[in-house]
Amino acid sequence: MRERILGLFKPKQDSRRARILVVDDAPEMVDALKYRLESYEYNVITAADGHEGLAKALSEKPDLVLLDIGMPVMGGYKMLAQLREHPKLKDIPVIMVTAHFEAHEIATASSYGIADYVVKPFHHKDLMDRITDVL
Repeated sequence: MRERILGLFKPKQDSRRARILVVDDAPEMVDALKYRLESYEYNVITAADGHEGLAKALSEKPDLVLLDIGMPVMGGYKMLAQLREHPKLKDIPVIMVTAHFEAHEIATASSYGIADYVVKPFHHKDLMDRITDVL
């Protein structure tokens, strides 16, 4: 009842139940992210490489993509480039979640207009804060 009267406990924007696509070839990373995201009430879609990730982005229309760089079949940069070229997918925000922390890697990812860049290992709270900011 107080929530309705005061309006103090409402989020700025209702990002709950947003659809997040996690694209990473490490099953343990996918499982950890999926568990954490679902505990925050996000809908989670997963893919093991960029090719599968692109297909799921087309079919599922996620609100956000968490994308690794180094993956088999199709890497993160190639998927990111194809996302940005596709008229229906080009505006989906992407947060890179990767072990690559070299300046040229960050610069390359930034050139595609990513929303953020998170280096593994990371604190889950930090990632969740960044996701909330982007959504």
